[in-house]
Amino acid sequence: MILGSFPSVKSRLTGFYYGNKQNRFWKMLSAFFGEEVGSSPSERRAFVLARGIALWDIVTECEIVGSADASISRYSVAPVEEVLSASHVSLILLNGKRAYEIFCERYADVAVPYLLMPSTSPANPRYDGETWFGALRSVFTQGEKP
Repeated sequence: MILGSFPSVKSRLTGFYYGNKQNRFWKMLSAFFGEEVGSSPSERRAFVLARGIALWDIVTECEIVGSADASISRYSVAPVEEVLSASHVSLILLNGKRAYEIFCERYADVAVPYLLMPSTSPANPRYDGETWFGALRSVFTQGEKP
């Protein structure tokens, strides 16, 4: 399971995760699996579903200025425990520091391992694809389904 913080303005406009073309998320997944992801929400949805990857955001509602995670306030947290009790999630990857902080406020004691990942946002100058690849390798053999 990959959890972001809250959809960016562009993601809200496209109606699917990581909708900003400058976000590194889809390029990173494409490089890891060695396959083209596609650009439409339906192609991207099919890509992650075929690999058993769940995408969600830890924040379901909030006050936010533009797409700035740092401005997230007055938020509601997603019921992650419901998903975990009804599925076989083996690892939770938290896409960026704000997603990690909010997750830990509510779910620090969750039984499923979780990791802080460098944000794939174009605003993050410290993005590190190798960190993502290492985490993905712990769940997947490159190119294979779980």
